[in-house]
Amino acid sequence: MSAHAVLIAGGGPTGLMLAGELALAGIDAVIVERRENQEVDGSRAGGLHARTLEVLDQRGIVERFLALGQVHRAVHFRTAMDIGDFPSRHNCTLALWQRHTERLLAGWVGELGVTVHRGCEVTALAQDDAGVDVTLSDGRQLRAEYLVGCDGGRSLVRKTAGIGFPGWEPTTSWLMAEVAMTAEPKWGFHENAFGIHAIGKAENTGKALARVVLTDRQLQRDANPTLHDVREALVAVYGTDFGAHSPTWISRFTDMTRQADAYRDRRVLLAGDAAHVHPPIGGQGLNLGLQDAVNLGWKLAQVIHGTSPDSLLDTYHAERHPVAARVLRHTMANVALRRTDDRSKALDQTLAELFAMDEPRKRLVADMSGLGVRYDLGEGHPLLGRRMPDLDLVTAKGPLRVFTLLHAARPVLLNLGAPGGFDIAPWADRVRQVDGRYEGVWELPAIGEVTAPAAVLIRPDGHVAWVGDSAQQGLAEALTTWFGPPAAA
Repeated sequence: MSAHAVLIAGGGPTGLMLAGELALAGIDAVIVERRENQEVDGSRAGGLHARTLEVLDQRGIVERFLALGQVHRAVHFRTAMDIGDFPSRHNCTLALWQRHTERLLAGWVGELGVTVHRGCEVTALAQDDAGVDVTLSDGRQLRAEYLVGCDGGRSLVRKTAGIGFPGWEPTTSWLMAEVAMTAEPKWGFHENAFGIHAIGKAENTGKALARVVLTDRQLQRDANPTLHDVREALVAVYGTDFGAHSPTWISRFTDMTRQADAYRDRRVLLAGDAAHVHPPIGGQGLNLGLQDAVNLGWKLAQVIHGTSPDSLLDTYHAERHPVAARVLRHTMANVALRRTDDRSKALDQTLAELFAMDEPRKRLVADMSGLGVRYDLGEGHPLLGRRMPDLDLVTAKGPLRVFTLLHAARPVLLNLGAPGGFDIAPWADRVRQVDGRYEGVWELPAIGEVTAPAAVLIRPDGHVAWVGDSAQQGLAEALTTWFGPPAAA
């Protein structure tokens, strides 16, 4: 039986990101993926939000994505909302289809030497106090210290582990397709009594294709719609099917919304769609999953290395479950605002007036973009628990960006006061110490200007674990909490 430190069930974006994080920490992680290659059927996710771009920048790979995507200075909640005035190097949404995102992540993971078992999937698992035994669909058996289910909304890992998946049943469904058309369609959005519909030009693939999104007149649960269904729906909405033919793919999705009631059961953990599902309106799913992975990866690595106690993994659920719950709430609201009855329109008009004001807009955009995420690490400086801004530092070795310090996914103590003011020798094997200066204004998304700190402790996921000064009050406790007890003298 082959043994590994971590087995990741699912090689989509979340599984790939997690594998990369673990590989950077020197953990033997293996991915099991049912697809024979990285090709993606259907449209899947269509973009990356600002915080996800920052996370990729923290690992030094964001330029690969920017080179292929299209930048938009907006996020969408009922309509486009400006993000261009946000204090981030990536104050935008990047339009990029999931097939490109997966290919780029797979390339990065390949460079890090991660093994991927393709054409098979997890069919059974059993855990004990020391690890998890996994059976694959090809008959092989693997053992791992930890198993992470990144295997989607129908996650077998979640079901077999007995983790509940409560939520809301679907009320609305949409039919999506990429098809050729013999007649010129009605491009753009179209509204009628039973919903909002759209026809747009598909991504340039060398073929003249239309991408169709149609709101079903009544809830449909058929997960395998046909070209006949697409034609019927087009006629119902537009009075013609525009000669639709030769589909590249056809799919249907609903507004079903669910969240795992626990992200961990002993040595089994969940991330991405295995932990939360919702309709794709607002483009949140893939981004949530990537950020799950970045929160979990370094914690799992430290526990496996023996640096931190097993209880550190409990902070994964504590931090990420509330973030996803908030996103699910926003997504449900977004769906409600797409209804075309008079009462929904009245609500939409009221919100339009509200979001025309700066403060409400900024708070919602901070949520939608991920830039406003704050983990509850206690009271103190506004930076505590939030993502560290990517400052342009002045150091003894020259100019340096903060995100460059995070490329290796290691924690950093950044001293912005007098050089040499800190002694963290007992943690020197785990935490990098950097002296630097920053002369600009400190500004946080939706919060505004904040007092410049004298020092910050930055976790590998880019969130601030401690803010203080050379008095070092609370620093040893923060170092121990997040990066293990001090080394023996």
